[in-house]
Amino acid sequence: MKATLTLVRVGMTMTEGTIVAWHLEPGDRFTTGDVLYTVETEKVSHDVEATADGTLLEVLVPLDEDAEVGQPVCVVDLL
Repeated sequence: MKATLTLVRVGMTMTEGTIVAWHLEPGDRFTTGDVLYTVETEKVSHDVEATADGTLLEVLVPLDEDAEVGQPVCVVDLL
């Protein structure tokens, strides 16, 4: 099932963050608990983990780009 993942809120006042690392490339498979990307805010750097198994299909927010909370960051195919 194809799904779009959005930037997660990692702090109560967080409104945006910068994707500082993608831990997968399009075509890579992942399992629950694997780190998909790292987001950095003014206060914290946070690894975002997969909540299901799947395959990364497309990165929508490139490395070192800012994104708003709730903005689509990637497209995945969930198993």
